[in-house]
Order: sequence, then structure tokens, then C-alpha cells
Amino acid sequence: MGLLPSSPTSGRRRVIPERRAGMDKGRTKEVGTMWMHPEKYWENKTIMCIGYHYNDLVSPQYLNLIANLSGCTAHRRVNNCSDMCFHQKYRTHDGTCNNLQHPMWGASLTAFERLLKSVYENGFNTPRGINPHRLYHGHALPMPRLVSTTLIGTETVTPDEQFTHMLMQWGQFLDHDLDSTVVALSQARFSDGQHCSSACSNDPPCFSVMIPPNDPRARSGARCMFFVRSSPVCGSGMTSLLMNSVYPREQINQLTSYIDASNVYGSTEHEARSIRDLASHRGLLRQGIVQRSGKPLLPFAAGPPTECMRDENESPIPCFLAGDHRANEQLGLTSMHTLWFREHNRIAAELLQLNPHWDGDTIYYETRKIVGAEIQHITYQHWLPKILGEVGMRALGEYQGYDPGVNAGIFNAFATAAFRFGHTLINPLLYRLDENFQPIAQGHIPLHKAFFSPFRIVNEGGIDPLLRGLFGVAGKMRVPSQLLNTELTERLFSMAHTVALDLAAINIQRGRDHGIPPYHDYRVYCNLSAAHTAALLGEFQFSPRFRLYGSTLNIDLFPALMVEDLVPGSRLGPTLMCLLSTQFKRLRDGDRLWYENPGVFSPAQLTQIKQTSLARVLCDNADNITRVQSDVFRVAEFPHGYGSCSEIPRLDLRVWQDCCEGACRGWTCGCGGTAVKVPARGGPAGVAGLL
Repeated sequence: MGLLPSSPTSGRRRVIPERRAGMDKGRTKEVGTMWMHPEKYWENKTIMCIGYHYNDLVSPQYLNLIANLSGCTAHRRVNNCSDMCFHQKYRTHDGTCNNLQHPMWGASLTAFERLLKSVYENGFNTPRGINPHRLYHGHALPMPRLVSTTLIGTETVTPDEQFTHMLMQWGQFLDHDLDSTVVALSQARFSDGQHCSSACSNDPPCFSVMIPPNDPRARSGARCMFFVRSSPVCGSGMTSLLMNSVYPREQINQLTSYIDASNVYGSTEHEARSIRDLASHRGLLRQGIVQRSGKPLLPFAAGPPTECMRDENESPIPCFLAGDHRANEQLGLTSMHTLWFREHNRIAAELLQLNPHWDGDTIYYETRKIVGAEIQHITYQHWLPKILGEVGMRALGEYQGYDPGVNAGIFNAFATAAFRFGHTLINPLLYRLDENFQPIAQGHIPLHKAFFSPFRIVNEGGIDPLLRGLFGVAGKMRVPSQLLNTELTERLFSMAHTVALDLAAINIQRGRDHGIPPYHDYRVYCNLSAAHTAALLGEFQFSPRFRLYGSTLNIDLFPALMVEDLVPGSRLGPTLMCLLSTQFKRLRDGDRLWYENPGVFSPAQLTQIKQTSLARVLCDNADNITRVQSDVFRVAEFPHGYGSCSEIPRLDLRVWQDCCEGACRGWTCGCGGTAVKVPARGGPAGVAGLL
């Protein structure tokens, strides 16, 4: 449910330092120039996965030169999973060594997985539709913007009678723990340096979303919307020749695939250390300014001004720093990040009281493990059943234990299309409610004014009004004729762009960029009726509006998934349910450190983890929320449907208390089942497997 795309400048400094980014941009352009000869070779040809050898195209000496210039050689990581005492108990920040037989499965900065082979226009690396005159099944593909205005954008919103807006918000927060596509570092075309926002061309890395002539945007002179292609994995696309083969272009997931709270802690060791409060030696995360409630906000991100400070008269407050660089995208998401950063520090402080002999690293890793387990439990026991319904939960099945043969990696179609179903759940307003669940004096916020606006949290009442607006207000119902509200299709990031973006068009364009096969192929994969059958989609999809594709075999995956009729009791259509249940089963079964896997927690600890709820996390970490529903995803009437926070079960951390009298010669000892060897520097050197 990657609810919002990164804006052109959003947070990239969080991922790659400015100096490194500049170096890579130079490398990218130089390598792009060097590839002109192979480009000519491939022009007007269809490249298959077999039948070509790199020596047929360029010499080994030329390949070595390109490898050094492009940085591809440095990208090839060498894993060291030898510290089994550590890996048996704790996760690495980058996801490596979770699967000990396949250490790179699920790791950050690796390729997305594929359910189906990619489909590129030339069979290798160019998106479908990049040539507007190319015919598919006798028809040209429609412009993504035309699909959006014809099928997707809506001014009408139907409230969800069952579920709150928190259902959407948890989905976005979860998605930002699972996937984030690395886009091209350069935002200007290689040929002449013109910025992609004005180039309106398909010259790499630009892949502009063109605006049709009769579009309302065209009346103001707009020709295109900004869009750059996702970066390819080294060893795919053009750089596959460096690996002695020709492979279609693949894209990079810069996050770990596992549900491991990487949105709280980061997906690399460097990110994790930048977020930690290493000076206190208490296992805490860094905190920012303290509010009147006595509770801190996230720390501010360092560095030059960002889109959070696009207008210093309105927004002098910089972006917040969190484990995921998208934490400032919209205020509801920022509130969730604040909530979970506080949850870490709350648990860490209590563990230190229970175990004063633990050092900061031990407290940090134990707390991180608990927080990750809480997020897993809330997702699979409280959130997913509402999304998948009874049919989907049967497909997911009961947990049967860890399977080292299951790759928990995120598949490309999930990140690029399927989990973006959450866009259809977004209200056009972010509601802000006081302790009586009435609007605050500053009022509610149109969504386009909530993007990259941390100053509203600092100056307009903190996170509580926003959180109440998430669990105290009905969400947006998924209706096939009411998909994305126009705050997302007509005003996305409008405060920062001359031409506002269109989220639906971007989703379709990104799918083509990634070589995502058409909807028909996924119906076949899921053993559903083929897309060319008359019973495919129902009367709505065969209306004149949907005929712009010409053939049902041409329909892009994202819009087709969004208009499927819902399976009763769920919020998904049948193909979407198939894709989500498949992905979430893999995420659970392929995670060696899954919270329910025997030995990850003691039985007593697991019992406590299963007590957790998002309601409890809200009670413990909001500024002053004292009454909630027991299930904050379900609509309830205030005050009758709300209970006191004192009635919500809470984690009893005493089962994490060591029983021995003190530490023994460099070890932190515990009869509760752990013994952590703490080195002079860095993280724990190892954990003796005493469970």
C-alpha cells in the first residue's frame, strides 16, 4: 500500500549522501554515453533472455571499464553470517542472514522478486507504451493520464460503515516497512541535461507522464508530469552484460522485505546508527523537541532545506528524521512514526529498569525485537483479517513454522500495483479532533496541504488530533466507480510542483516502467477466468470508459485490480486477494525470526506479545489519548463505543527480566533464556542459544 510516491526531491539525501549522489549521477551519465554502441545494436530488436552472450556485443576489457565507472562492482555485497550467536537471535538491519541458506533473500538493496516474467516493449528494458505507435493486440496503449481521468479519479467519496481511516493508515505504515523502489538519481535527461519536469520526453532517465490534448491540465499549457524511471539492479538491463549475460531490467527494493520495523529503525546499519541515541547508552532512539505533554517528537533531519521548508514563511520547520525517508509524506503517517518511535523508547526505559545490568546495545536489540513482533501481530491478527476477509485468510492459512525454502522477498507486482490498492481507501481530508472528538480550532486539512507539513504537528496541537481523526472517523469505502479522490489525482504535491502530479497515472506509468505484465496474465496465474472471457470484470469494466484499452489483454494491472468486484467480507477483488495472500504468506513463512516461530520468544514472552494491540500503543504513546475503541480499525460511536485506556490489555515486560543477581565477567546473564556477549564497540557480538 505504497500510498504516495516520492516527490522529485523527497528524502533522497536520507538514502545516499549528497556527495555520493553527485558522483553516481556523473557515473550514470558517463556510463549511459558509453552504452551508445550497444544501444545502436539493440535498436529495433527484441532481446530475449537466451541466445545472446556478452562477448557478442562488447569486449571483456570494455566491460571491466564500464564496471569500474558504473560502480556495479562495488554493489556486489559479500555476506558474513558467521556470527551465529548473534544471527540466531537478532535481525541484521539490512535483512541479510535471516535465511542462512540464502543470506540475501529479503535483504535491502536487492532486486524485487517476480511472480511472472517481465514484459518490456523490446523484451529487455523499454516500457510498454514508450512508442505511442506500437500496437498491442491491434491497439495502442492508452496514456496513463487518460486512464486516470476516465476510470479512476472521483469527487465522490462513500464512507466505510465498518472500518475507520486507521485501516488505510496502518496499510501505508506497513508498506513503508516492506518496499521502496530506488528511482534514478539523475532527474535530468542524459542527452542534454534538461530537467525531466520540462523535457516531456522519454529520453533516459525521463519517462514523462504525457497529458492528453483535451485534458483540463492542457488548458494551462501543461504538457507532461514529472516522472523518472526506477534504477535497474546491477546485472540487469544494460548492466547485465557486466555479469556475462543478457537479462531483462529489474528494479531495486531499498528496504528489507521482512516485517521487521525497518520504517522505525532503518534498512542499513548506517541508517540505524543515525537514528539511535548512542550517547546515552540506554538503547534509546534519538528524540526531538519535547511537547507540553512531556513527550518528544521525532528529531529533525539535518542537511539543506527540503520540501518540508518549501516556503519558509509558511513552513520554517524541517522534515522529521525516522527509519524510512517517507515519514513526512503526510501528517497521518508522520503521527504513526512518532507513535512507534515513542513505543521503542518506552519499552527500552522499562527494560532498563527491569535489567539495570544490561548495556545500551542489549536494550536496543531486545526492544527492537519486541517492537517488530508487535507490528507483526497487529498486522496478521488485527489488520489483515479485515482486508482479506474469511476467504483470503483461508488462503493465507495457519502458521505452520519457518520454511527455509520460502523466499520472503517482495515481488514487483505487489509493490508496483497490488499493495497500492490502499490509495482507494484515502479520504480527501485529514480530520483533526479534540478530546471530545470535535474539530480542533485549526480545522481539518485538505490532503494536498498535509504533504510534507511537519510544522502543523509542531504548531497545531501535536499528533493527538490527527490520531483521533484516524481512529475516530470512517474510512473511504472501496467502490469500483469511486477509486482515487481528486486530492490524489489532481493536487498531489501541488504545493511543490508547477504541474501537480496524478497518483493513479504515476502508478500505471510505474507498472510499465517495471515491466509488469498485463492484468490478464495475473488472472491466469491465479487460476481465475482468462481476461478475454466475457465474464471477466462485470458490466462496469466493459462500459465505454474501459474500452480505451481496445482489448482486455492490454489492461494494465493496477487499474484492473482496483475495479474488480469485492469478494464478500473483504476489501479486495479475487485477483488482488490472490496476490496479497500469496505475498503475506511468504513474508510470514519465509521469516526465520517470525515472532511465532518456536524459540524466537519464550512461551511467556509470546503470550505477552499476543496481548498487544494498536489501541494499547495509542494509549501508551499518544500525548493524552485516554479513551479508544478496543479495535481502532472498527468504526465506533463516541462515547458509547469507546473505553478507558485502563481497560486495554498491555504488555507485561517482567517476563523479559533476568533472574540472576548480576553480570558475570563481560556477560549479561539471564535465567530467562538469554546471554549476550557485549563487545567494547558496536552491536552485540553474539547470543548464546540458551532457549
